[in-house]
Amino acid sequence: MTPRKSTTERILETADRLFYGQGTAIGVDTIAAEAGVSKRTLYNHYPGKDALIAAYLQRRLRLIPTSDKPPAQQILDEFDRLERAFAADGFRGCAFVNAVAELKDPQHAANALALQFKDLRRQWFRGLLERGGAADSDGLSLQLLLLVDGAIAAALVRNDPTVARAARDAARVLLQAAGMEVPT
Repeated sequence: MTPRKSTTERILETADRLFYGQGTAIGVDTIAAEAGVSKRTLYNHYPGKDALIAAYLQRRLRLIPTSDKPPAQQILDEFDRLERAFAADGFRGCAFVNAVAELKDPQHAANALALQFKDLRRQWFRGLLERGGAADSDGLSLQLLLLVDGAIAAALVRNDPTVARAARDAARVLLQAAGMEVPT
């Protein structure tokens, strides 16, 4: 028997699905109704919509795990993962960038969470680059992050998940130029 989800989990899962799928402009009335709770209950768990948006983004703030694979392979595998994500039904880009663009408020907690998310990704790249002996791991980590962000934007605009392959090819060139051992 599957354990019943808590009210907080139901609200947050519903908010995640709706905010990512339809944008942060979706109303709390809709979120409450789809979560099967009253608006009062929703506000008992999240004092306002801004807090719910922040909780939604916080829920998506996860570290990318590393493995025993060679560092360059892990980096290139990330672009393969992106292609699969781009091809999935309902792909709408980066939840963090979307929220920042939709909210248009530099003081909103979403901005700090988006920056934290991008920094975590960059640190992941930098750690692998250092482990692989890359020259200028700090600068290269930013370049790889820009390739990821560019691939996300291109996939949305072109509706073509294979743009991740072009980004992967560019990443391969950068890794080789940095002196890393890159798989063939």
